[in-house]
Amino acid sequence: MAILINAEHLSRYYSKHCAIKDVNFTLAQGEVLGFLGPNGAGKTTTMQILSGNLAPSSGHVEINGYDLQVQPKSAKRSLGYLPDTPPLYKDLSTQEFLYYCAQLHGIPNKAISLAVIKAQERCGLMSVSHQLIANLSKGYQQRIGIAQAIIHDPDVIILDEPTVGLDPLQIKEIRGLIGELGRDHGIILSTHTLSEVQAVCTHVQIIHQGQLILKESISDLNRHMDTGNLLISTRLKPDLTVLSALAGVINIETMPDHKIKVAYRLTDNPTQRLIETIISSGWELQELTPLKRSMEDIFITLTQANN
Repeated sequence: MAILINAEHLSRYYSKHCAIKDVNFTLAQGEVLGFLGPNGAGKTTTMQILSGNLAPSSGHVEINGYDLQVQPKSAKRSLGYLPDTPPLYKDLSTQEFLYYCAQLHGIPNKAISLAVIKAQERCGLMSVSHQLIANLSKGYQQRIGIAQAIIHDPDVIILDEPTVGLDPLQIKEIRGLIGELGRDHGIILSTHTLSEVQAVCTHVQIIHQGQLILKESISDLNRHMDTGNLLISTRLKPDLTVLSALAGVINIETMPDHKIKVAYRLTDNPTQRLIETIISSGWELQELTPLKRSMEDIFITLTQANN
């Protein structure tokens, strides 16, 4: 597969604050890369650098072999970008706005009509072609934002939080559109929602506190995510060797006061085996509490699995 984006050693500082540090990754044709992280992790800063809207403090980006800073016009011809707020002129109709975008992208006049129709068809906009953008729902406005990003048929499409603020039906429709576009393009989808990445992406990359901590295929991500955690307290100190040998137990972390944190496979839940072993061994079970997994727990699980 052709490499469409090659980003190396990207860092960005705002005065003394480091937004991203030493970010490296590639995007191949036919790949839908989910760029995952909590708010403030550095996703939008990275997207702005990749789209040429923000210069990195260090590092460089190549798009289709063109250096984004040295040959920006050549690089951007292969790029379609939807920022977190769609750049729409709401006093125009859908068709008028897309005609304008086609002209901005330098599409020849004789090819503009076909390009606009194709973008509207792909994004489900034909029924609202002549309606003012201001009168359309947010879901349709997001579709128009995607349409302006693909109207020149770019090899690379960058979508920054494309489903924020949409209702469940709109989210489903946008995810379906992204999946369809991913067959012909390379796509980077920035989000803070893990379920969105699992629904539409082929690969996932996680950024945390400005640094990349993982890049995996979705199948590998799902394998790593097949884990749960239990907090267990006993009156007497348990034999961790015995508990670790139980089927389904991945890892045991010791804590003060005869407490342990047990990581286990959800598909082979050892809870009953743990209870029976603790009771039969006379360690006197005092507490067994399932722990709700946060985004931070997911990061920890994934990074430990790759150490």
